Amino acid sequence: MKTEQDEDAAQEESSPVSADPQQEPVSTYFEEKVPIPEDDVTKLFSFRKLWAFTGPGFLMSIAYLDPGNIESDLQSGAIAGFKLLWVLLVATIIGLLLQRLAARLGVVTGMHLAEVCNRHYPTVPRIILWLMVELAIIGSDMQEVIGCAIAFNLLSVGRIPLWAGVLITIFDTFVFLFLDKYGLRKLEAFFGFLITIMALSFGYEYVRVAPDQVEVLKGMFVPYCSGCGAAQLEQAVGIVGAVIMPHNIYLHSALVKSRDINRGNKKEVKEANKYYFIESSIALFISFLINVFVVAVFAEAFYGKTNMEVGQKCNESGSPHSDLFPANNQTLEVDIYKGGVVLGCFFGPAALYIWAVGILAAGQSSTMTGTYSGQFVMEGFLNLRWSRFARVLLTRSIAILPTLLVAVFEDVQHLTGMNDFLNVLQSMQLPFALIPILTFTSLTSLMNDFANGLMWKISGGLLILGVCAINIYFVVVYVFALNNTILYVFSAILSFAYLSFILYLMWHCLIALGVSCLDFRGSVRYPPAVLVDEQPELDS
Repeated sequence: MKTEQDEDAAQEESSPVSADPQQEPVSTYFEEKVPIPEDDVTKLFSFRKLWAFTGPGFLMSIAYLDPGNIESDLQSGAIAGFKLLWVLLVATIIGLLLQRLAARLGVVTGMHLAEVCNRHYPTVPRIILWLMVELAIIGSDMQEVIGCAIAFNLLSVGRIPLWAGVLITIFDTFVFLFLDKYGLRKLEAFFGFLITIMALSFGYEYVRVAPDQVEVLKGMFVPYCSGCGAAQLEQAVGIVGAVIMPHNIYLHSALVKSRDINRGNKKEVKEANKYYFIESSIALFISFLINVFVVAVFAEAFYGKTNMEVGQKCNESGSPHSDLFPANNQTLEVDIYKGGVVLGCFFGPAALYIWAVGILAAGQSSTMTGTYSGQFVMEGFLNLRWSRFARVLLTRSIAILPTLLVAVFEDVQHLTGMNDFLNVLQSMQLPFALIPILTFTSLTSLMNDFANGLMWKISGGLLILGVCAINIYFVVVYVFALNNTILYVFSAILSFAYLSFILYLMWHCLIALGVSCLDFRGSVRYPPAVLVDEQPELDS
């Protein structure tokens, strides 16, 4: 029989966070924890508990609705019509499975992915990993801030220049980020409000354009692309790259720490995993519908249209933006700026302004979650012990300053063209989130009974291998399109270093998956198990 001292010792051992206060990870967003209501233990499902766990999944889902995703959606519709909707569906399902791993890591260990990386990888790989993730966050933030600046430009009919839109976005991001001082649930409600604005805005465009519902369903559930060529293939790859974002894995593993869960109670941990998965499924289903709205609008209205057709329509409608479309018969190329313009030309000014409101909500919400990602990643990898304001200022400056410089020296037509480069940048960083999350969720020494089983290890490994291969293909296509010998040589050198580091991470991952023969010198060591005690009533 256990003595009281034994139980206390077991409880201390079960905590994955060191008892040494100097080693406690710094946290933001968690100054309060949301309590979980007690319900009848015999109930398989409780709406009260689901509501208590609702929040982190919706914040995570905002990354699936950022301006980069919206631009990928509209380009998909304009280039391939409804034919790539099934790719969007598959990418969203893959994203859900990966987010499940991230949430489980945070719930079971009480640490988010950056903190786990800090404690498991040696110093040099850890710093390289941090730098790679920071690059992904910078690329994502640039898309988000550019999206906000374009929205301000459209709403003001060009009176607010891009650099001013960037400055406004910086200011209001700082203001909104301190909403959590008024309560965590209020902050989550504000994000829910922004998602609602996106749903209403893009939903209005969907109803106004009235796409063929049969074609929408056919494109969604028939995995085939009739008559598709290289352009459609690249767009399909771009969809996967835009949907599955590396920093979002780090973000979600941190957000789930905001609920008051006793990690020493196996039943509570299992229940938290269940409700977080349900909440994430609902959140990503809503984000998927919003993405479908955008794809379907541009597939119905602008698939196969030429620049000359659109230019003539804009002239007839009296639009001041008709000069955006050259008088030729080339297929229309759109981005989030031109997308709003052509909607205004074909469906009236209301369609343009409502589009801009949706883009503003997408950019503002994703900029805020991007800031949280930056804070979690920097604090986790570097264990920073700064004031909240200093941390926000640093993480914002790293991401915003490059965007501001670009906005000052570029006009809106050229600025949105950076989207392809930024998607490539994020695609390159994807292995630095997917490989670590599979590694650590497969470790029995870290996850105990909640470690990935054999099926999850195999399917997760194949899934991540496939996603990384798709994104590397996207990068290769982009580099070859540059048609510059010097860039080819530079890319080859970078590729060698890049692939070498990925192989290092894969080596660690394979050992975690059980291929112990690769640990030649016994140099890969992991900490003792995180014990999750079962309740007495579960012992049988």
